[in-house]
Amino acid sequence: MKQWIRQRPLALAAALALLALGLLVLGACVGSTGLQDLGAMWRDPVGQQIVWEIRLPRSAGAWGAGALLGLAGAVAQGLFRNPLADPYLLGSAAGASLGVCVALALLGASPLAAPWLVQLGLTGAAFVGATGAVLLTLALARGVQQTLRLLLAGVVVGVVLGAAGSLVLLVQPQLMQTMQGFMLGSTALVGWGACLLMLGVWCVCMALAWVLSPVLDGLSLGEGTALSLGLPVVPLRVALVLVLALATGTAVAHTGLIAFVGLAAPHLVRAMVRAGHARLVLLSSLMGGALLLGADLLARSLIAPGELPVGVLTAVLGGGYLLWLMHRQNPLAVGAKA
Repeated sequence: MKQWIRQRPLALAAALALLALGLLVLGACVGSTGLQDLGAMWRDPVGQQIVWEIRLPRSAGAWGAGALLGLAGAVAQGLFRNPLADPYLLGSAAGASLGVCVALALLGASPLAAPWLVQLGLTGAAFVGATGAVLLTLALARGVQQTLRLLLAGVVVGVVLGAAGSLVLLVQPQLMQTMQGFMLGSTALVGWGACLLMLGVWCVCMALAWVLSPVLDGLSLGEGTALSLGLPVVPLRVALVLVLALATGTAVAHTGLIAFVGLAAPHLVRAMVRAGHARLVLLSSLMGGALLLGADLLARSLIAPGELPVGVLTAVLGGGYLLWLMHRQNPLAVGAKA
């Protein structure tokens, strides 16, 4: 069976799509009191409203955010030629956190800033912060010509913006409780509008990643090889960075900081199939959606009627998987395999 799946990536894609559909139906049944009869809920007007306006958009949003992070993780690992690269390498996570911190601080301290901030919203502030962090990284790296310089600039920007966010929280400690929910990750406030936006961004990013997949295949053989193949590496790398930033910023803006989904999804796909980056990006996206949707269901049901932060659960499960993988074989072998 494993060999059959290894030879047929489309079979894995179909399996992941069916798994996501099953988890979506299960998500409509899981509430604060545990698993419930979906048919009985749908016959009750109040239950129908709960399913349609709360549970289904939350589950669909979890899949959408996971799919965006899985896509971004596959692009990041191909772009940086590093199996440990994740979607947050360009500083988008720290930028999103700082954007939310600043927005909350201004809303509480500056009445003049309130009208446009209310219109922008915390989701918009997070997206603006993530986009600004990526642009700052590109400016410090002086473009995308040198991958190592871009990677180091992303690390520096992440550290500096993270420190700036901590400084804002130190000055206004009353914001810590609100920021905790964002930093631990949650899908509780995702609505149908956010789902449609994530779906639209996913379609755009997936189409661009599919078209740009040859440059990822070329970069996997080395930048010199990619240039010898006639690929315009620099402009295509810029496009890939934009795809990475757009996918990551959209996911983080709607669900907060969710760890390890973008890192683990490509690893799981590579463990099951051998495929070029065109199929790898699609399969990683489907895997990321299924992972986050499954984690969200566990977060809602493990301590019902309470709820675990889904970002904590993905960090525990994803970190545990990578530790187990490193225990089985040395890190250099893991990198070569990935």
